[in-house]
Amino acid sequence: MVPNQPYSKNKNVNNLNNVKTFNAKKITSALMLFGLLSLGTVIIATQLHAAEANVASVNLYAKNYKEQNGYQLKSQNANPDTKMYVSNHKEDDNISMLEKGYDMMGSSGFDAENVPADLALQHGKNIKADTVLVYSKYGSTKTPHGKMELIKEAAKNGGEIDAKDLADEAIQYQYYASYWAKLPMPLLGVHVIKLVKAASNEDKQAMGDRGLKIIAVIQESPASKAGVVKGDNLLKIGDIELAKADDLFAAVKRYAGQTVAVEFLHNDSLVKTTVALNSRK
Repeated sequence: MVPNQPYSKNKNVNNLNNVKTFNAKKITSALMLFGLLSLGTVIIATQLHAAEANVASVNLYAKNYKEQNGYQLKSQNANPDTKMYVSNHKEDDNISMLEKGYDMMGSSGFDAENVPADLALQHGKNIKADTVLVYSKYGSTKTPHGKMELIKEAAKNGGEIDAKDLADEAIQYQYYASYWAKLPMPLLGVHVIKLVKAASNEDKQAMGDRGLKIIAVIQESPASKAGVVKGDNLLKIGDIELAKADDLFAAVKRYAGQTVAVEFLHNDSLVKTTVALNSRK
């Protein structure tokens, strides 16, 4: 479930091998490389600082944002007080948000080193989201280079070594954020999908389950008040059989503001009841 507390920030030698005896020329090369090691560290630090400054100038949550659909959904409030929450239960959170009457505007997903979650909130405000949910998890750590081995190899061959090869590579994280807008109370108040059974080897024709599977029921909606729950299969509204999502849209549009007969399967048992649909505003 979505946590009820806003986001708060949290901050989270090489082994030496036996060194072989070099001749005078090789020893000189090695000493020069050791002497440059401290300079190389300064170069590395400068490069990392420049990289961090570049990352800070680009909001990766905004850069990687993908709209959920073409409706350009946004908050009903002209200046929403956008809230941000962190969690690690994305699928449960999605259902919870749908049940609370929100719809997803879009999402951002990317891999990076160290990206502040505040940037997700910043982007959420820019696109007028009511709520932003942020997730991050450990991605991968690249094995640090054997600095001494590189130095020894360069000394042995009388070659040069790039300063960036002496730097430990940073840990990568997987970042994801979803952006949500609160909607007006709908006519019926369900979110559905059409389930299709995979075709067997013998039967190449895939078969669909009856009706539409309900994945979320909006709290205090007409459907909720009529006893419809997540997991039910919605079969019929009025005279309209529900075989696809478009059938549902047509049915609620036709019977808006009316009390209409509804049929659905609950635990494989047929239920017949009535639902008082909301009116269009």
